[in-house]
Amino acid sequence: MIIQLEKGITPEQLERLRDKLREIQYKATHVSAQNGDYIIGVGKKEFDIRAIGTLPGIRDIHRVSDDYKLVSKKWRVEDTLIELDGGIELGTGHFALMAGPCSIESEGQVEETIAHLLANGVRIMRGGVYKPRSSPYSFRGLGIDGLKLWYEKAREAGIKIITEVMMVEQIEAMLPYVDIFQVGARNSQNFNLLDALGEVGKPVLLKRGISGTIDELLQAAEYIFSNGNERILLCERGIRTYETAYRNTMDINAIAMLKEKTHLPVIADPSHGVGLRRFVDKVALASVMAGADGIIMEVHEQPEKAFSDGQQTLSFPEAERLYKQLRMAFNLREGFGPGF
Repeated sequence: MIIQLEKGITPEQLERLRDKLREIQYKATHVSAQNGDYIIGVGKKEFDIRAIGTLPGIRDIHRVSDDYKLVSKKWRVEDTLIELDGGIELGTGHFALMAGPCSIESEGQVEETIAHLLANGVRIMRGGVYKPRSSPYSFRGLGIDGLKLWYEKAREAGIKIITEVMMVEQIEAMLPYVDIFQVGARNSQNFNLLDALGEVGKPVLLKRGISGTIDELLQAAEYIFSNGNERILLCERGIRTYETAYRNTMDINAIAMLKEKTHLPVIADPSHGVGLRRFVDKVALASVMAGADGIIMEVHEQPEKAFSDGQQTLSFPEAERLYKQLRMAFNLREGFGPGF
């Protein structure tokens, strides 16, 4: 059960509500988030919902049977829209492109990528400064110094930054330089990190775990929301299966299913989803037609020289063609134009 509280609810009214929930043997958790205050009630006893809904200080009350409650679509009529400075909107009815290298490598690389993004109307740049790598001997990023360098260049150009945070201890130092925090697949169930990001006001893009189920992804998002941060984007990036012909099995089904289950925006990552450059465009387009609210993809001026993940990274000319195709696909899906 989700109980939406009135802004002016008094301490006495709140305590009366808690008493009522205790009477029906429901555990009450108070969540204070950007767009409202909520009491999450968890219990099994049947009760007359009017006994709660008519109490003073209650704005609305919703029965939500899902284990994940705040991120469920069963109680929120309108889908979540996440706004960034500069008029950037992420969510249903909007289409966001996020592109950039797997790793931030140098000042020159940042400048080249920003010029490419500006020329193609892409306003969010992805890149890693802390890289979780399978091998300890692989390039693991430039760290906070690389992020500061990147931020200065991006701010001058009006480009927003999305980058991965790997540990709770990194959040404070990264906070002034990041527009969207990314939680990678390996950390999708790092609940300490999710709790901490719930206390941060900036948006969080949460990737599906390497072998995670849809419900596990939604439960992970619930950790962030229940700690106060409603600005969450879910990311389908493929899961590990028995198939070895490509990097991951991109679950296109999950995009449509998530759009049905949750009010949160859903982003697709075809670069990691298939892991092979020649298929990224096809998987990206399929993701849009399945209902994705945006695409996050890897691009590099010379993918063959990229410090990491070059095999799944598009060159600038390849990316330019795909941006146009993706926008056409979105317009076709939404009925805005003639499509292809």
